[in-house]
Amino acid sequence: MEVKIGVQQSPRELVLESAQTPAEVEQAVTDALAKDGVLTLTDEKGRKVIIPIAKVAYVEIAEATHRPFGFTTR
Repeated sequence: MEVKIGVQQSPRELVLESAQTPAEVEQAVTDALAKDGVLTLTDEKGRKVIIPIAKVAYVEIAEATHRPFGFTTR
């Protein structure tokens, strides 16, 4: 699943592929907002991304799409 996080005062967004479900990511964002703390997410390789929730502008949660590769016929 792809997660895009917009950070205030930053021209680029953070993009990570996460093995977490959309519900788990949404719960992590909701919990961080309630506690006014940090948002912690884990990517597919087990790396953690920690962002102060006060700097988060938006979080976009999208299901992974499988793109065709190689030579395909349509």
